[in-house]
Amino acid sequence: MKIIVTDEVASEGLALLTQDQRVELDVRLGLKKEELLAIIGDYEAIITRSGTTVDKALLDAARKLKVVARAGVGIDNVDVDYASSRGVIVVNAPLGNTNSAAEHTMALLLAACRNVTKANASLKSGEWKRAPFTGVELKGKVAGVIGLGKVGGRVATRLKAFECEVLACDPYISAKRAHDLGVKLVTLDELCKSSDIITVHTPLNDETRGMIGEREFGLMKSGVIALNVARGGVIGEAPLLANLKSGKVSLAAIDVYSVEPPKSDLLVELISQDRLVVTPHLGANTQEAQVNVAIDVSKEILNYLDELPLENAVNIPRFDLALMDQMRPFLNLMRVLSEFGIQLVDSNPEKVTFGYAGSIAHYDCSPLTVCGLSVLLNRMVDQDVNMVNASLVAENMGIVVEETKSTRADAFSNLITLIIEVDGGKRRLISGTLFEGAPRIVQLRDYSMEFAPAEHMLLLSYEDRPGMIGKIGTIMGAHDINIASMNLGRRERKGEAMVILTLDSAVPSTVLEELRAATDATFIKALHMINAKCGQSCGCGA
Repeated sequence: MKIIVTDEVASEGLALLTQDQRVELDVRLGLKKEELLAIIGDYEAIITRSGTTVDKALLDAARKLKVVARAGVGIDNVDVDYASSRGVIVVNAPLGNTNSAAEHTMALLLAACRNVTKANASLKSGEWKRAPFTGVELKGKVAGVIGLGKVGGRVATRLKAFECEVLACDPYISAKRAHDLGVKLVTLDELCKSSDIITVHTPLNDETRGMIGEREFGLMKSGVIALNVARGGVIGEAPLLANLKSGKVSLAAIDVYSVEPPKSDLLVELISQDRLVVTPHLGANTQEAQVNVAIDVSKEILNYLDELPLENAVNIPRFDLALMDQMRPFLNLMRVLSEFGIQLVDSNPEKVTFGYAGSIAHYDCSPLTVCGLSVLLNRMVDQDVNMVNASLVAENMGIVVEETKSTRADAFSNLITLIIEVDGGKRRLISGTLFEGAPRIVQLRDYSMEFAPAEHMLLLSYEDRPGMIGKIGTIMGAHDINIASMNLGRRERKGEAMVILTLDSAVPSTVLEELRAATDATFIKALHMINAKCGQSCGCGA
């Protein structure tokens, strides 16, 4: 895999990639946009930080790109939706710099409260002044934390250690997590009204952009302290400037800006405010954090190469990591069922239904569904389809995708059923389960059968009558095609029968026609099961 690194990333982390013989790593820092566009087409992965914008133009130029790796938490410099439409996986490193960002938040808060920056400058200039730098304590203050994720949770814990009462606002956090952290969950309005200190720790998206604006500042106490060590633009910069000037915000600290470097007149004026402590986006800038995020994204790229679970892919549906070992065999089963099923139809499906029965139905099965869909579509279209873009490709093709669940599975503890419907109301049904962790197909249409999928198989339907199996065996033997195993299903004596043969080699089309004529087959299909041979991935990273 050829990988380009376009921003400063710790060499200790990249060492994981340079030590792998499958990887060709190019570190190209400081490239102009047009220079990057000219060469990106040669690379299968790009590692960036915030200095490179991975937009539509870059993704269009990156013809071979498989992975965008953002060495940090934020992905606002990556057009994730467009990357998804191109089947490009986007990974980040959400945990590597959490401690660094939390500690920097506390550093800025304490620096603001204790006038550290102004006192430092004063003393270094030769002055000895103390009274102008009288500070305020954290003990007894009400601190409001907006966003109680990895960073926000750590900040809340540290604020409690300083004997603050901590309120939190996060609609995506359970009451249990708040209870475990010892904080009180409240609405944003209540947090703004009650807090002496307000700090934001959310991603930047349409929901959070400008979430602390004029209205929210209007609700706050006079003398409130405000901090943004998350993403620029979560706190409105114009309202913050106005409230600093009026004195309603007594102290503030900012590490991030809506435009970086902050060169606009608004940001220049904001940064110049005497009661504002600023740093140039240093939240993740510790030696430890830089190494951690570099290691994390390097591991993700190696996981991609090894077809292992991608822990931090932002645009792939995935199981809870605690369930991955348990669910991985079902992903393999789904690949096999989908590859088998799609070879039974001769036109594009109008509808595909994925059914889950038994104990597996208790879990989120969407990764299984998307994995199966990607296998189906890869047999139907020219473009590369994986779990990133499978749903979008299906939607664009007008294919209806449904998922059904039932906790009852009758004869099996778990059962996955795939139903493919094509034009004219025709449908193909195939069900499978796991026997000691290995895929087994247990139903075709309304025939109960049980067989292990293999690379080369032959499926025939014909009217059951004496001598048919002998005819099939004779023809196969005459063409030196060895039958490894045979499974027969039928509804009734002398009715329609279905036979599935496991073979040691492929069946030429001329032999298929000979078999059709000899058996008056109503359906005959030679199947090539790539997944049964090598366990090829559907792009799910499992």
